[in-house]
Amino acid sequence: MNRITKAPEERRQEIIDTAMKVFYEKGYEKTSISDIAKEINVAQGLCYRYFSSKEELFDTALDQYAQKQVEYICSILNPQMSLIELIEKMPTFLEAENDDSYAQKICHNKGNVKFHDQLSLKICSKLQPVVTDLLVRANEQGVIHIQDAETVASFCVYGQLGVLLNQEIPAEERVNRIRNFLLELIKSFS
Repeated sequence: MNRITKAPEERRQEIIDTAMKVFYEKGYEKTSISDIAKEINVAQGLCYRYFSSKEELFDTALDQYAQKQVEYICSILNPQMSLIELIEKMPTFLEAENDDSYAQKICHNKGNVKFHDQLSLKICSKLQPVVTDLLVRANEQGVIHIQDAETVASFCVYGQLGVLLNQEIPAEERVNRIRNFLLELIKSFS
């Protein structure tokens, strides 16, 4: 067998991408590192060189997907917009129409609530500093008056989860409830 040498980052990404494909096809619980290695046609030890476990590998893939979602949100939001405009334009649901990645398929599958919730928390942790910066800037410009931008940002970002994850409320109503609450909250700080 000819050995194919790849740059470490390229190999690491290949393992992540292949793992997500196999997790999707076989299911997370039924997939082993050995299955992933076979799919890439490499020795199992090579996968362990990059990831200590299947859990670490999956967590890394989720983290990448969360980062991609946050970058998407940030690309939509124009820093020149007022806070009110940002809230009105802010995407609440991220199931992008053209995203057919395995991570999207795994996390948004109705049977994978645990993975969707993990993804939601990762997105929140990455969005919280972005929202803090927006609030600090608005505070410095005199648009709002708050003493603790970090706490307000955490509340705005993480506080949405109770509504977002409540599948008993129709999606459009969830979006409207969150937007209306955030608009009222920001106006109360003006």
